[in-house]
Amino acid sequence: METVEVNSVSLKRPRSEDDVVNADEIKRQKILEKSKAENDSGQSIENVTEQPEDTKSEIIPTEESEEQEEEELEDSDEDGDPESFADMMKHGLTESDVGITKFVSSHKGFSGILKERYSDFVVHEIGKDGRVSHLDDFSVPVDDEDPSEETFTVLSDEDKQRLEELQLFKNKETSVAIEVIEDTKEKRTIIHQAVKSLFPGLETKTEDRDGKKYIIAYHAAGKKALAKVRTATDPRKHSWPKSRGSYCHFVLYKENKDTMDAINVLSKFLRVKPNIFSYMGTKDKRAITVQEIAVLRITAQRLAHLNKCLMNFKLGNFSYKNHPLKLGELQGNHFTVVLRNITGTDEQIEQAMHSLREIGFINYYGMQRFGTTAVPTYQIGRAILQNNWNEVMDLILKPRPGAEKGYLVKCREEWAKTKDPAAALKKLPVKRCVEGQLLRGLLKYGMKNIISAFGIIPRNNRLMYIHSYQSYVWNNMVSKRIEEYGLKAVPGDLILKGATAVHIEEGDVDNYTIHDVVMPLPGFDVIYPKHKIGEAYKEMLVADNLDINNMRHKIRDYSLSGAYRKIIIRPQNVNWEVVAYDDPKIPLFTTDLDKLEGKPLPVLPTDGKFRALKMEFSLPPSTYATMAIREVLKMDTSIKNQTQLNTTWLR
Repeated sequence: METVEVNSVSLKRPRSEDDVVNADEIKRQKILEKSKAENDSGQSIENVTEQPEDTKSEIIPTEESEEQEEEELEDSDEDGDPESFADMMKHGLTESDVGITKFVSSHKGFSGILKERYSDFVVHEIGKDGRVSHLDDFSVPVDDEDPSEETFTVLSDEDKQRLEELQLFKNKETSVAIEVIEDTKEKRTIIHQAVKSLFPGLETKTEDRDGKKYIIAYHAAGKKALAKVRTATDPRKHSWPKSRGSYCHFVLYKENKDTMDAINVLSKFLRVKPNIFSYMGTKDKRAITVQEIAVLRITAQRLAHLNKCLMNFKLGNFSYKNHPLKLGELQGNHFTVVLRNITGTDEQIEQAMHSLREIGFINYYGMQRFGTTAVPTYQIGRAILQNNWNEVMDLILKPRPGAEKGYLVKCREEWAKTKDPAAALKKLPVKRCVEGQLLRGLLKYGMKNIISAFGIIPRNNRLMYIHSYQSYVWNNMVSKRIEEYGLKAVPGDLILKGATAVHIEEGDVDNYTIHDVVMPLPGFDVIYPKHKIGEAYKEMLVADNLDINNMRHKIRDYSLSGAYRKIIIRPQNVNWEVVAYDDPKIPLFTTDLDKLEGKPLPVLPTDGKFRALKMEFSLPPSTYATMAIREVLKMDTSIKNQTQLNTTWLR
């Protein structure tokens, strides 16, 4: 799913010209530049745990050298454009562009800054048993079969480098010899254990050479050994005690990193493939998040050892179980959010938060569902459903105004000029992006086979486009439903009985509230409301040259079965308080890591220069936290709107 991060969003109303002139322009520009860089990374600020139907949490590994080169390019800022980020975002989307137009509460809106610091947004996963994930224990389960702590220090850095090159077939060596300096049986055993546990795929033996003992590391079964290691059907012999669960479950605490990036980093340190990790949902980048991860046949001891070398990550709460984790198994997420520099009166804040707790918010799909550039993802999804593959190719590759990396701009210009995939690809050093994947597909299959070329893009990314179109339709239809019938259940609405949707009949309408009502995402396996909104669905799809009664696509992957989604979500465990502060850089609450490290609670002034709203709430999967915050502040959450308000981002 393609998602977009909104960084340090200042949810404020337009200020006077005097306010703008007096703003600290240097600080503001720095924040805007930072927002540009991080928005390019394509991460989410949301509780976006929904995954497309039948998808897997697979991370496709690429060549390490290419990956490192691309990471350096992505982190660099060498493609700075003279046009400001605010100017570029004039071409982006606003909420009304994607159907987000209604509110359910009656209070007057007020201003506040969301994510001024990433630590102002904390997410704790709620497991399927209802337990909230916390990092509160670094201890490792006691296991007599674990190697000693010396296993992790017995090899020199040079030995580790040579072994890694051997493991990954980076040189022509067929083995690596490690001299045993203090030759005892215990010492040799520790070296054997260290090589086998730290470098999966390698085997060891002891040899005498010129009167000295050496441990020889080698690939037992050639290049296939590394591919086979760590699978449930073909585990390495003698590598895992039968009495121990095959999966080590642990809590991952991370700061300013998204879930898949974190797993890629862990896999590099452990020298294993990323697809041996599993999780229940992806979490925000620009936030502090706490979630459960499971990994196949990696010991808690090895994982705990990573705490000494990882930046912005901590691992803990280890246990062994016989099952992995599955996407969507979670009950939801618990959010702790700080909105800084708020302008609302105490009465406004009380009204807003009481409304959030008692009524809730419209369950819109958030802005990051639709992309940040001048070509929204739902347009590409619509072209796929129309079977218009030339338009799909054009929408992905054509030049577009807006915030993009310089090399992407050059690639698009080359494509527009030559329509030559090879020439456009040469302008694109980062090949993992959708544009690079499509160009490689066109190079492989030719311009007359766009369907196969598009198929090179990972399945999750391809399905993201059509799910974006479904979301676009759903948002628009829900706004029409609220406008037409308000916040009450009416005859013809849909409710769920178990997993089955049924219409509310005239005689039963008093038995239901707006919180029971669902609306469908269009597809071949759903029914539609029996009132005006049912017709509105048909009219919207007809306008897009689609037949609501024929949502099956000739390519099975792109057939939409549809789904049902509640139109109003009432958050659980809603709490809030207003606090005063002077320094915008100080944290306003303690994290799990702060507590483990014994850091004291921040001391806040009673009459500080600024006020912040600290709010907590729990949401089910596939709901968007910024849509709840939008309801509180009554403000458009789009990047385009916020960058055009000429607000002061830091004061």
